[in-house]
Amino acid sequence: MSTLSPPRSRVETGLRVAVQAPGRLHLGFLDPAATLGRRFGSLGVVIDGFETELEIAAAPGADDGYASDGAAGAAEFDRLAGWLHQLRLRTGRPQPLALRLRRALPAHAGLGSGTQLALALGRAFVRWHGLEADTPTIAAWLGRGLRSGIGIAGFDAGGLLVDGGPGAGAAGARPAPVLARIEPPADWRVIVALDPRRRGLAGAEERAAIATLPPLPRSAAADLCHQVLMRVLPGAAGDDFAAFAAGLNRIQELLGAHFAPAQGGSAWTSPAVGRLMNWLGAGAGSGVGIGQSSWGPTGFAFVPSATVARHLLDAAAQAGALDPALEVRIVTLRNRGATIGAAG
Repeated sequence: MSTLSPPRSRVETGLRVAVQAPGRLHLGFLDPAATLGRRFGSLGVVIDGFETELEIAAAPGADDGYASDGAAGAAEFDRLAGWLHQLRLRTGRPQPLALRLRRALPAHAGLGSGTQLALALGRAFVRWHGLEADTPTIAAWLGRGLRSGIGIAGFDAGGLLVDGGPGAGAAGARPAPVLARIEPPADWRVIVALDPRRRGLAGAEERAAIATLPPLPRSAAADLCHQVLMRVLPGAAGDDFAAFAAGLNRIQELLGAHFAPAQGGSAWTSPAVGRLMNWLGAGAGSGVGIGQSSWGPTGFAFVPSATVARHLLDAAAQAGALDPALEVRIVTLRNRGATIGAAG
């Protein structure tokens, strides 16, 4: 439900609105084949260390302006222009705006870059105009959340999240409902590995890849749901890392095998990321929860502490399991959503 406030008597041309939107890891679907009639359903978590940040203000002239603080951001201008057009159609607010993209999540890497960029723009737009619209409404306006609702719920609140899938027909007009949100223990860390030489599937390629896969059997979907409900969520809620990691590993094992035919026969989009994650999993046994976020190439390894994370990475480097081309970070789990406010 959204409410559009009446137009202001004047536009505050000096106002600048900044939004910082966090990245997320998509940990898996629950039922991609809709064996009970409702497709997808997702498990995911919001992380620190990866953000999209943009600002909007009044444009000095009659046209919109676009600027970027980095070369990577310039590639997003066409998408920003398209979303801005949709926002104007929905709200009737035509004022020219100046957009500056301070930093952007890596595109097609499994961190939710498209959704976070769209939501950051949408939230900045409605705030700048003095309008009211909740995040699911903004997401629906901009065509986000067609499969997973994790990035949308994560934008608002952060945390470990489970959604119930977007439904079908008219029920799918809004993003998937959030079924559970848990704040994982503060000591837990994630080793995140990106491979800049690879990119995950997105858009038409993603839809085509999904269409070629056989339906996930109902028994596998049941196993996925059981792992989430009885291992992953209780593990995070009760600071039982071993249970959490065991459940996550089983989820990734099932989904990795299911999606492998669309990824060249492997559970990993990046062989280098796969080697590192498999080494981390084998080296620590049940003490690590490993997997790939969405279509990758980003991989993740959940560990119980920063000390364990540093020890494992040092050992991986010494063993030759850490490809120097990878970008590897140790990040915390983020139990808060986007930051929205006036820019300086």
